[in-house]
Amino acid sequence: MHRGNYKELWEPYFRLCRSNFHSRCIVVKEVGKKLIAQNKKARHDYSIEDVFECGLVLTGTEVKSLRAGRASLVDGFAMIEDGELWLHGVHIPEYTEGTWTNHTPRRNRKLLVHKDEIKRLHAKVKTGGLTLVPLSLYFKDGKAKIELAVARGKKAHDKREALMEQQAGREIEREISRRNSGKSGRSSKYDD
Repeated sequence: MHRGNYKELWEPYFRLCRSNFHSRCIVVKEVGKKLIAQNKKARHDYSIEDVFECGLVLTGTEVKSLRAGRASLVDGFAMIEDGELWLHGVHIPEYTEGTWTNHTPRRNRKLLVHKDEIKRLHAKVKTGGLTLVPLSLYFKDGKAKIELAVARGKKAHDKREALMEQQAGREIEREISRRNSGKSGRSSKYDD
């Protein structure tokens, strides 16, 4: 047991809790980015023109459910209604430990964006053919954020072309790596 000066022993603790001397818990601020959900299908179905980040207005049980890593962005989209940006169709399942205060899984959620950005987005979407699609949902420094994209829907032939380009790129990369590693192309022990 430490028999030194009392103040010396507890000084680091007091330095962290100066505002409340009798506080027993030390709250550590969450730092960094923790991904919760990603909409991979959006990049396949839409051509992304612009991406931006905005905050979410959530209830307590929604935050707890997100911290457990449960959400789906597949059917999600955003709309501008009465000068505010709203997120529709995003599924955040009910919190398992929640009581009667639990939230509705597919409720509309308000997005936190500056008025200037809403006006700019409204002008883009109003021109036609563009929509607001969620790409990812994550915690950034302890706050829930969503990455929205201004996107244009792809036609079926555009999707096929994009897939063929990806496949051709992969084959080229494979061939380059095969040549760099010194392996010859498609030979077997039965070739003469």
